[in-house]
Amino acid sequence: MNIILSFMKRNYKILIAIVLISATLFAFNLKSGVDSNPDKDKLLLELLTFVLEKGHYSPATIDDAFSKGVYKDYVQALDPSKRFFLQSDIDEFSKYETQLDDELINKDLTFFNLTYDRLMKRMEESKSIYIGIMDVPFDYSIDESFDTDYDKAAYAKNTAELTERWRKQIKLSTLSSLTERLRVQENKSKGINAVDASKEADDVTDEKVVKLKTDDAEDNGKVKTYAELEKETRESAKKSLDEYFGFMNDLDRDDWFSVYINSITAGFDPHTNYFAPEEKERFDVSISGKLEGIGARLQKKNDFTEISELISGGPAWRGKELEAGDLVMKVAQGTAMAVDVVGMRLDDVVKKIKGPKGTEVRLTVKKVDGTVKIISIIRDVVEIEETYAKSSVVTKNGLKYGVIYLPKFYIDFENKDGRDAGKDIALEVERLKAAQVDGIVLDVRDDGGGSLSTVVDIAGLFIEQGPIVQIKSAGRKKEVLFDRDKKIEWDGPLVIMVNSFSASASEILAAAIQDYKRGVIIGSKQTYGKGTVQNVIDLNQFVRNSEVGDLGALKTTTQKFYRINGGSTQLEGVSSDIVMPDRYAYLKMGERDVEHAMPWDKIDAAPYTVWDKTANFNKAILNSKERIAHNEQFKLIEDNAKWIDSRSNENTYSLNMEKFKIAQNAIEEKAKKYKPISQYKNSLQFSSLPYEVAETSKDSILREKRERWHESLSKDIYVEEALNVLDDLQNKVILKKTIPSKIKKEKLAKS
Repeated sequence: MNIILSFMKRNYKILIAIVLISATLFAFNLKSGVDSNPDKDKLLLELLTFVLEKGHYSPATIDDAFSKGVYKDYVQALDPSKRFFLQSDIDEFSKYETQLDDELINKDLTFFNLTYDRLMKRMEESKSIYIGIMDVPFDYSIDESFDTDYDKAAYAKNTAELTERWRKQIKLSTLSSLTERLRVQENKSKGINAVDASKEADDVTDEKVVKLKTDDAEDNGKVKTYAELEKETRESAKKSLDEYFGFMNDLDRDDWFSVYINSITAGFDPHTNYFAPEEKERFDVSISGKLEGIGARLQKKNDFTEISELISGGPAWRGKELEAGDLVMKVAQGTAMAVDVVGMRLDDVVKKIKGPKGTEVRLTVKKVDGTVKIISIIRDVVEIEETYAKSSVVTKNGLKYGVIYLPKFYIDFENKDGRDAGKDIALEVERLKAAQVDGIVLDVRDDGGGSLSTVVDIAGLFIEQGPIVQIKSAGRKKEVLFDRDKKIEWDGPLVIMVNSFSASASEILAAAIQDYKRGVIIGSKQTYGKGTVQNVIDLNQFVRNSEVGDLGALKTTTQKFYRINGGSTQLEGVSSDIVMPDRYAYLKMGERDVEHAMPWDKIDAAPYTVWDKTANFNKAILNSKERIAHNEQFKLIEDNAKWIDSRSNENTYSLNMEKFKIAQNAIEEKAKKYKPISQYKNSLQFSSLPYEVAETSKDSILREKRERWHESLSKDIYVEEALNVLDDLQNKVILKKTIPSKIKKEKLAKS
């Protein structure tokens, strides 16, 4: 998981360290006699190793043990399903297992060149393997099975074994699809709507339902033979593999070299990564929430580039000519000649379409009705609305509450007047206060982090003043970041919602609020457990007059952060005051489950004063625990979590249709027990604040997104319990409807 904390551009000590590294490296390059046209890959290795050794918080020792780790990670990254390499390839590669440290020091690319060339060869061979397999109908009456635990699988000894592995893997995929098609066919013959039937399964996705609905419409009720369905299934599977290999073909040597480099950086810690130029650009967009372009999401569709979505408010959306589903055939810059982009890599098409604000791009597109049209769009700054904080209000027991959702701690480092999470959350709190809410829920579930400075700003909205987080750099005294503003934006009841994917900046916020006892932390047993700080360093700054082009950037761990009570969130995360059952509670998905993770430790606490103005704090926690313990829906979620955990080790599937059906039916029958989890709905009505109602009245896309969010909130038992906690934190008397105990028990039994 690639969870970012911060660029830390405001930390002058880090800036000084980078400048010193830069000066040293300039001298080093000149002394080494690097010529005016150096090999880019060797230069990258030189830059990376030097910057990591000088700038990483705890640099790894580059020795044979390090070499073994890089070897393991890299080979696994190249062929995770063991579908390409033969055992003979691995035997040849293994000679380098303890030599990669020496190759790294000497900037030797022998191992990379060997593995890259071999992978290209094996991938080309695999194309003919799967195409040959797809030509022949599968016999699903044979009693055989396939084990999907690739980690424990051996590499194929020869091409025959590899072909057999491909055959079984494809057969499992087609078997799953064919049984679903047969079920739809059977339901159709009985007069049961395919979509309604598919909804019976607990794990059916919306995309699957849409596909079934589309297929149903195309078939016009025609009953197909088994042979026709079997052939359709193979053709569909082949199309998927064609698209997969099409994507793989789009990757060039630089992409694979990035994989190799990241296997090296992973040996330092999980959050030290190399960003190729395109990745660095995507990272900048993700952390700032904005880009300059036309405001459209693109996806690959065979040889074509398809418009998958228009970003609300962007120039393409405003122009009302480009539509989702349009295929981009040509791209022209202003009045220049159009360039054919059919068959071009998606990244290259994106580069041609994106561009500076105020410039023109002309797209030749094939519309969904088959017509061809040239569309002129003036590029502009595009804000990705899903990146930003949003809020909703709900009335419960006669009181009004606000729910703020923060997807990440975003910031625009290039523009101090640009949007950032700190300013936006302050604005949402101000709006909620104007709406006279009686409590606030701040939801940072699935929030992977972002800017450190915004955490300090947000935490400062809820306390008078004081320390928020402690930071330690290698060989230096700790630094304490304070909220120095005495103003409190919100002094009322506060609940912070977290889960096991709340990481980094989210954990700092939750930890600070918890240490101050300023609000109640509710959610998973513990958060992700990332307690490290990263800086993104532009590698181009270290090379003068380079002729190799953009070298990308290195995100490296430079510091660790600590709670104000002195404890680290590394590995341990933040333990919730109130633990709510989680469907994925028993799966290994935290920092503690990642290789090369840095250890937990502790430093001295910072002086701070615990907040004593929250009424009923301990009582609210006890009440919630009592409710959760007796809530049938939560009991069901806990039982489901244990079942999911037990199934995570079931990796062998029968390729005999009858046995496969029996196994799948048993799973689906068991899954029916957990159907109420997805069907749950509370009686709460969530709505937008007045300013947003005005915006959505002019923007149908935004209105639809908000309606979907409000609907999801009304189905979210976790949000409902967070609001219950706000009830219990109230100073004022709440007039609740009294429910007789007998009726209450009946309601629980039905929930």
